[in-house]
Order: sequence, then C-alpha cells, then structure tokens
Amino acid sequence: MNMEICTLCEEQVKKTRNGKPHEYLMKVDEVRIFPGKKPRGFEEQDYQCIKCNAKFTCSTDKNDLAWTLWRG
Repeated sequence: MNMEICTLCEEQVKKTRNGKPHEYLMKVDEVRIFPGKKPRGFEEQDYQCIKCNAKFTCSTDKNDLAWTLWRG
C-alpha cells in the first residue's frame, strides 16, 4: 500500500536540525535520550502526521538526518 504524503511532510524532509515540526505532526511516544560523552549525547523524537499518517523521527545527532521519513 503506497500512501501519498502531504505537501507539508514533503517539505518536512528538507528541514534542518533547527526545523520545527509542521502543524499536523504530533509527537508519538516519549523522547529517547542517548547520553553518550558530553557534549555528544543526542535525542530522538517520533512524530506522525494526522493528515497523511506519515511517520518521522527527529534526531539531534549530528551524524543522522535531522528529519527521517519512514516508508513502509
């Protein structure tokens, strides 16, 4: 089943670390904190769009994409 994502989610993928979630992205579950050695710890937060059901993970890890769209 191939679900089309909304325009806002298409734009969300392009956002950087400072990019805020768009108005239809709602937090899913609790934030995951990965402590690591200071200042290298990072956090991940999952979001789901209430408009098109797209799922994202937002990460503060400098080695990850800021916004990852999960396809599946």
